[in-house]
Amino acid sequence: MPRISICLVPLMLLLVLAACEPSALPPPSAGPVAGSTDASQIYGARQDNGFAVAAVPIDRIPAEFRRQVIAYDGDEPANTIIINPAAKHLTLVLGPDRALRYGIAVGRAGFLWSGEAEITGRKTWPNWTPPPEMIARRPELEQWRQGQPGGPTNPLGARALYLTTNGVDYGYRIHGTPEWETIGQNASSGCIRMLNQDVIDLYERVPDGTRVIVLTADGRMPDRLSIPKVQHPRPPVPPAPPPILIADGSPGPQ
Repeated sequence: MPRISICLVPLMLLLVLAACEPSALPPPSAGPVAGSTDASQIYGARQDNGFAVAAVPIDRIPAEFRRQVIAYDGDEPANTIIINPAAKHLTLVLGPDRALRYGIAVGRAGFLWSGEAEITGRKTWPNWTPPPEMIARRPELEQWRQGQPGGPTNPLGARALYLTTNGVDYGYRIHGTPEWETIGQNASSGCIRMLNQDVIDLYERVPDGTRVIVLTADGRMPDRLSIPKVQHPRPPVPPAPPPILIADGSPGPQ
């Protein structure tokens, strides 16, 4: 398992300061806050593709769940994403000794999943369609049975990265969320949630084909794909064939 730890600075004063502010960030391919170390700017309000992204009250987000550069001494190559559901961290490997770490929230489905996947789709302000069982529990979602358009109140947030394994879509996503207060916690639903500002940043850094490793619930590297068992509906029982009639009109042997 790769060992991931926050960069250490010998001087105690610098250690204290480092715990309060994220490190300087390598610039993404695009984005208005590239390289900023000012948390209020990184997580401030902004306009994005015609929608308003609300500011995050960063003083209420623990330092370990804010975007930051960390030391990395694992073996995975650059541009690999490592998700640790237990620690609530998503880490993007930058190179041999550095990585960029984000805080996440993990939905119930995300905790039951470990293994490897790849990003095979990326959407800006995606639509969200609640599953029928969720609508049954929450009738107010009936209005979105055909899909909720993207926007600031959409549960998928500002971006969604769609994951598949061996070409199969098991329904897992890395996505934003308007519920910033869930970051660092277990969420009631969804997969891997990020702050909208963070998922926008990640979206700009990773292309389709990016490898994603999801660690096991106890933080180990996975040795196989593990997903919850999906109860598929059974096919209907075919109707019984009509009776065979013999010459006198009575049923023959079946």
